[in-house]
Amino acid sequence: MADASAIREHMEVIGADGVHVGTVDHVDGDRIKLTKKDSSADIEGAEGSHAGHHHYISIGLVADVEGDQVRLSATAANAVLFEEEEG
Repeated sequence: MADASAIREHMEVIGADGVHVGTVDHVDGDRIKLTKKDSSADIEGAEGSHAGHHHYISIGLVADVEGDQVRLSATAANAVLFEEEEG
């Protein structure tokens, strides 16, 4: 697992396959809160409408933080399955 303190606002979150998952809003405990503007609905394998509210990705899925990107250990389609919705 990568160092969560290296994760900053507006970093791109990408799956292990290089596909865009979202954009970091901020780190909230052991989760990354993604911005509302990013929707997982466009990722192949994601179901339903995810637009209009925040989603969270577990810090445990982070494989690496480099430059302006957070790379996950799961593909984008699989990472979406682990997302938690605000609510």
